[in-house]
This record gives sequence, C-alpha cells and structure tokens, in this order.
Amino acid sequence: MTDVHHNQDPRPNRPDATALGAFFALAEVWDLNTDQQIVLLGNPSRSTYFKWKKEKGDVSGDTEERISHLMATFKALQIHFPEPLRADAWLRRSNRFFRGQSALEVMLGGQLQDIIRVREYVDAERGG
Repeated sequence: MTDVHHNQDPRPNRPDATALGAFFALAEVWDLNTDQQIVLLGNPSRSTYFKWKKEKGDVSGDTEERISHLMATFKALQIHFPEPLRADAWLRRSNRFFRGQSALEVMLGGQLQDIIRVREYVDAERGG
C-alpha cells in the first residue's frame, strides 16, 4: 500500500457521492481484494458487484448499513491513529480482543454483526 491512497479520503464529501463510491474508495485505501470487498458488501453475486463497481446504483438497506459501519470504523481509526499508515496497519494486526484475529479477519466473517463488533471496539478504544 502506498501513501498516495491516503490523499483520497473515502468519506463522501459531495452531495452526489454515493455509499458505493465511498466504499470503493475505502477498499482502495485498505487495499482490499475483490473477494474481500464482496464479503464486506454482504456477498452480492460477482455480476452485481461488478455492476456496482462500474455503475454504482442502488443497494439494499443491509449493504448500505454495512458501508455506514465500515466508514465509521475508518473515521474512528483515523482519529485514534493520526498517522494513516498506522490506522491501516492496525486493521490487519492480530488483536487479543478478537482472540488473535485481526479486525479485518473478524469483519470478513461475513455477517453484519462482525462489522458492527469491530466498529464498537474501535469506538470504545478511542473513547467514543
């Protein structure tokens, strides 16, 4: 991963920014592969995923909620670790709270609750 990604804040900052647009920017910052992105989005079919990537479009409430929690996790990590590379490294580092798994491994469990669990942990760690 290179520093250039950190110049791209994945949070929507324009009225026309979509949840999917924010997610794909986040996926680039976090250096997520296609399979990881699909899991985090709630396991849409590959054709749906590639359509979303190309055209954006509408997503289900579940997918929108997943993206919201991922974005909140990103923001909390950026606050907790002011150095972007440390924040991104934390995501992949083994964590005792997660029984030795990394936060990314937990989120890749595929359930919405897995993503929420990581968000709640990060929020608690930063005092939020």
